[in-house]
Amino acid sequence: MMLPALSERLLAVASLVPEQSVLADVGTDHGYVPVWLCKTGKIQSAIATDINRGPLKRAEEHIRQYGMEARIQTRLSDGLKAVNPGEADAVVIAGMGGGLILHILKEGEAVCRQAAAIVLQPQSEIVRVREYLMSQGYVTDAEEMVWEDGKYYPMMRVHSAQKNGASSGHIPDAAIRRIPEENQAETERLMLRYGRLLPERRDPVLFRYLENERDTYQNILAQLNAQRESEEIRRRMEEIDEVLRLNGAARALYGE
Repeated sequence: MMLPALSERLLAVASLVPEQSVLADVGTDHGYVPVWLCKTGKIQSAIATDINRGPLKRAEEHIRQYGMEARIQTRLSDGLKAVNPGEADAVVIAGMGGGLILHILKEGEAVCRQAAAIVLQPQSEIVRVREYLMSQGYVTDAEEMVWEDGKYYPMMRVHSAQKNGASSGHIPDAAIRRIPEENQAETERLMLRYGRLLPERRDPVLFRYLENERDTYQNILAQLNAQRESEEIRRRMEEIDEVLRLNGAARALYGE
């Protein structure tokens, strides 16, 4: 039987899952990611969880359709609550808002600290997610960004420094060698907004995102300039100026 068709976004998520993992896929929906990963032989087995019975039933149907019942089990679960620490060495939390991802990470901390890899794809509030990961000593070891259906989707793979015995320092040397060392706070703001590894490798999708962001905020700034001055307008213009400044610093890493 043919493989389930994954979108470019889900293919990128799947690419970040380590070989021969036992995966916990949180909010599995149709179960396509664990089915695809098991069917291709990339992972050993998977636990597919969802908080709602409807999506879990659809996942079970697809698991049976592709003959993966022996390798993928389903669990009704709020986040990782139905997964025991050490049961999965890889976790995927993708396609949901940043606030919900933070809730799952916090409530499932025992599982996440034991996992060798956590793949995250927030649909919103990515700065909040990165701030939390940094504050809790998670290390980012891979990042991707895809453009699909008119939207940019950044994603990352992280692991707990406690699990791997690594230093949880804020910004590793490799990520800052093209950024002036005298401005560490500026470097941290850049990495929180745009990632740690995408700018380092001059990712072309991130560069298109940066150009689009610059154009969007320049247009907003022009509209605000045309409005009657007020405290609220001034505050908003200052915020946009800061975004454009960071955007320019990120584009400078590409030689702009």
